[in-house]
Amino acid sequence: MSATATITTTTPADVLRVEPLANAPFGARILMPSYTRDPAYLTDADFERLYNAVHEHLVVVLPELADLAPQSQYSLTKRFDPTCEGAYGHSKEFRHEKSVLRRDGHSVPEQPQVQILGQGRCDGHVGIESLELRHPTHMSFHNEPLSDEDMANGYTRFYRWHIDSALYGLAPPVVTTLLGIDCPTTDRQKIRYEDSGEEIETALAATAFASGAIAFDNLSEEDKKFALGTTVVYAPHPYIFISPAKATSDGLTMVSDGKELPLDELPEWEESKVKRLPLVWTNPVTDKHHLQVHGCCIYALETPSGKQELAEARQTIHRLMRPNISPEKIYCHDWDAGDLVIFFNRGVWHSVTGQFDAEGHRLMHQCNIASGVDPVCKN
Repeated sequence: MSATATITTTTPADVLRVEPLANAPFGARILMPSYTRDPAYLTDADFERLYNAVHEHLVVVLPELADLAPQSQYSLTKRFDPTCEGAYGHSKEFRHEKSVLRRDGHSVPEQPQVQILGQGRCDGHVGIESLELRHPTHMSFHNEPLSDEDMANGYTRFYRWHIDSALYGLAPPVVTTLLGIDCPTTDRQKIRYEDSGEEIETALAATAFASGAIAFDNLSEEDKKFALGTTVVYAPHPYIFISPAKATSDGLTMVSDGKELPLDELPEWEESKVKRLPLVWTNPVTDKHHLQVHGCCIYALETPSGKQELAEARQTIHRLMRPNISPEKIYCHDWDAGDLVIFFNRGVWHSVTGQFDAEGHRLMHQCNIASGVDPVCKN
């Protein structure tokens, strides 16, 4: 099932090994080779196994790496994409006072491509005297948040289904690496699908993943033809553009009620930097098509039958995405301290879940790096 995947234990071997997750629609556990505990130092042959596993299984878990240095995490992330341009995820735009991402991370001083995420006060970490971390929750982002009674009864939401990307000026990263350093392991929360009444139970603040390949395969033949011929136009400075708006209750897109920031009130922008990406991206290892779109940041769709403007484009994307976050189609990773999760950012969508109480605490490191080339669709 989606909420928890069974992971078996295997004796270390001389080569990196890949074990598909049981009871999950996709994903794998990686058994590190005996010669190193640092994945940044894998041999070329073992890195090739890891590279293929990420593209084939989409989400892979390397356990017991809580002490992984930020420098190693950056080196490993960069190794997946020889074209990557460098710093990403901590730019002025992401720290802009109006960006919805402005409070979602702090840079590691000696390796600023690695972001510190989590919840609660953190003193002395990576040389920073004091940090106050904030876990993003649906309460500040959704149009109609859950009631206090629902949250008291253990309910939560998918916060925002997304692809990690600036979606303006920079190409989407190939992979994201996410390291759980200090993670809660006992508390549980529930997600109710308000349009169907279904529910799943997850660990507190699990990370949810949906496969773009499953999403494409499940389209009707008519919708496949539509998707293969459609280009997504993203808003300039999209995280600032959507900042006054609010999201749908499933976190897939935004409510269209005219609250977006007018284009002439955005920071200065250039038409040449506006992202126009195919709705379908082709996996370079498996050659599978993946339905890949950040539904919250879209501005328009250029379709085989004409252009869809913002409200219609959101309705279309929601219709195509929604079936693929159903309980049986997603994998929710229940974090253990030391888990390093690597996911194919050009093949999955993912979402934060959960909310912490006043005493809650979590500490994580995230790294993704803008690519030098945009994803493509091979028809």
